[in-house]
Amino acid sequence: MKIHIQSESNIVKCSHVIYVATKKQILNLSLSEQEIAFVQQEVEKENFLIEINQYTNKAFVLIVEDKEYDFLDYEKIRKNGHQIHALLQKSKIEKVNLHALVIQKDLLLALLEGISLTNYQFIKYFTDQDKKKNSLVELGVCGNIISENDLEQLSALLEGVKFARDLVNEPLSYLNAEKLSEEIREKSLTSGYSVEVFGKKKIQSLKMGGLLAVNQGSIDDPNFSILEWKPENAKNKKPVVFVGKGIVYDTGGLSLKPTPGSMDLMKSDMGGAAAVAGAIYAIAKAKLPVHVIGLIPATDNRPSGNAYAPGDVVEMYNGSTVEVLNTDAEGRMILADALSYAEKYEPEFVADLATLTGAAAFAIGKYGVVAMGNKESQDKMQALKNAGNMVYERIAEFPFWDEYDELLKSDIADLKNIGGRVGGAITAGKFLEHFTNYPWIHLDIAGPAFVESQDNYRGKGGTGVGVRLLFEFIKEYQS
Repeated sequence: MKIHIQSESNIVKCSHVIYVATKKQILNLSLSEQEIAFVQQEVEKENFLIEINQYTNKAFVLIVEDKEYDFLDYEKIRKNGHQIHALLQKSKIEKVNLHALVIQKDLLLALLEGISLTNYQFIKYFTDQDKKKNSLVELGVCGNIISENDLEQLSALLEGVKFARDLVNEPLSYLNAEKLSEEIREKSLTSGYSVEVFGKKKIQSLKMGGLLAVNQGSIDDPNFSILEWKPENAKNKKPVVFVGKGIVYDTGGLSLKPTPGSMDLMKSDMGGAAAVAGAIYAIAKAKLPVHVIGLIPATDNRPSGNAYAPGDVVEMYNGSTVEVLNTDAEGRMILADALSYAEKYEPEFVADLATLTGAAAFAIGKYGVVAMGNKESQDKMQALKNAGNMVYERIAEFPFWDEYDELLKSDIADLKNIGGRVGGAITAGKFLEHFTNYPWIHLDIAGPAFVESQDNYRGKGGTGVGVRLLFEFIKEYQS
């Protein structure tokens, strides 16, 4: 779907239109007296989204409150965008213009966000794509409230979210580790970030034991992608590093998952990698002035005659030894190597994103992102929370007390890869902390990364969660 500035002189009188106005502005709408009277009647009934049939075209009037807006209002307007899209689709409208009488730019951008993200579809594998395809292809924005630069940034962000959704929705039959790196490299050509991909031999030479151990049961090689956006006007002297879990499919390994409601959804276990890839794409496309690096270790996790097994001891990239007690706790194994590798960049701050634990999903569901971090990252934690509120990918900070470290002590190695049923999301984070020596935050996106039913503008399937969070965080980044 294309969003563009529409000059008043180019507006066709019979075009479909979306009006955004307050109650006080109803009389200023470009509607007939009869239509204005109808709008007023509907508003009295507390119907604030009104459809008007003008025979050859449709007009949609969205009435918003006349007040100072906060993040809850922005989320409400995104959902209004979802509702408007349903009306546009019902009438098979291909092109529509947006006329806003309100002057709050962020409110209008949120509305466009809701419409565009609702318009996303993953219909690649249907044979009747033409019948299933949404009708909306173009949205013109009238007036001068939103600038070309605003739209360029918004378009970059929306493309990044849709890229992440595509990656999560793709099955393993298409998106193995090698294909994931190829998709990332292809996207770099249209946005400007650089990509380097380590193959298995390089990974072996680096002794990334966690990534290699998880990969032992696979017939496909692992890889390790490094994405970098380094603008000349970067405001940070040291990079911000994002690390994404790239388990392209997770059977649980020898600790095999049950299929219903578990393994059948595990093409989405690379949601963290997708978020990092989508965010770096959007940040580079929008030319945000922050030096950012993305690290994505990737493999699938399968059982085979050579798969790593419960009881194994694995030597990690940083030299630590890990007793593996559950091969389904594989995400932390590959993330640990990537977090250790991040040290070479002397990062200002590191955040990892991962569909890491069912415990996080059970704790807060699809409604937010579980976070925890070390003491050095508290200013960044608040910045991430602020960003999360703005894009409504809210952050729930879990306690990160030292006592949880006791649950990871092993009898035969430096630590074990699970801490038991108590505090499972937290002990997973504590495991990762062992491999960091810089300001760091862990973001567990297991709950919202993939949804099984329509969730407003977030859609169904891969949501692309994390992309808007990271983009907003970097857009407002303070070194």
